[in-house]
Formats: sequence, structure tokens, C-alpha cells
Amino acid sequence: MPPAPISVQSGSATSKPGAKGSEPDTAFLNAFVESVQSVFQTMLDTAPTRQTIQSGQTTQSEPTVTAIIGISGALECVMLLRFPLPTAMSLAGRFIGAVPGSLNEEVVDAIAELANIIAGSAKSKFNTDSPLELSLPTVVQGDEFWIRTPRKAVWLDVPFTSDAGDFNLSVTYNPN
Repeated sequence: MPPAPISVQSGSATSKPGAKGSEPDTAFLNAFVESVQSVFQTMLDTAPTRQTIQSGQTTQSEPTVTAIIGISGALECVMLLRFPLPTAMSLAGRFIGAVPGSLNEEVVDAIAELANIIAGSAKSKFNTDSPLELSLPTVVQGDEFWIRTPRKAVWLDVPFTSDAGDFNLSVTYNPN
């Protein structure tokens, strides 16, 4: 089932970085939302439900496991998947087929691969004349770190709920 129409809670979201007052590029954001929903349903046997989209990066009050991956080429973007530790452990267990006992290399690898698959799926939905490239995924554990992007970049944060736990998808982009 396709996601409900995109709406953003806050007046600061823009369709092009720096273009005040316009709506975000919903086709761009929907590529990521649809990819999350499809990958989670087919690979993790869970149907995540999108919550209200926010502009700007949200903060986490508990330790998280965050996967970061970039796309470059005709557009530049960064995607983050942020999971509270119990959600990351649950999803990694579904991905590798065994319950992990702790946050170990298998869990980190599973979360990195999940980000890679989702970003690759979203990338395939973009109609660009020139090729797009994925960076290697990076996984960060903790609750106190900052992602710095160009001043005019716009972050959109998409919270999800699922039976494996809550998590957030955040994306920022800058069309070239």
C-alpha cells in the first residue's frame, strides 16, 4: 500500500535548499519512505507505520544505533536510520536469523546492510540523467553526535512505529 500523502510539521521545510516557503519534494522523500516500508515488509517481516514528518533533525533521549549513508551525483543527499538499541537488536536478529546477545559486529553489519539496501532502493527510484553513487554505510552508536551538512541543506525526519520498535528515517538533500 502506498504511503499517505506527505505533509511536514513545521514551516521551515523547503523543496530546494534555501527556497523559503515551498513544500518539500515529496517524490524525493517518498522514494525513501516507500523503500523503508518495502524492505521492512519483505526482509524483516514487519510493516512500519509512518508518523508525522518533521523538518529538521530530531534528537534522541536514549542511546541509538545510527546508520549513515550518502548518495552523490545529480543530487547529493544523506540518509540516516536511527534505532533505539532494543529496536536495532530486534531488527538485526530478524535480518541475520538469530537473536544477538549484545551489540556486536553482526548487529553493526546488519544495520549497515539494511541502510545500504534501503538507500539503494530509493536511489533506483530517482530519474536522473547522470549516475548516482552510494557511499559506504557508517554505523554510529551513542546519543551525542552531530551530523554537519551545508547550511542550506534541509533535513526531513520521518518517525516510524513497528512491532520491532520505533525508529527514525532522516534525509537531507541538495539537488545539483
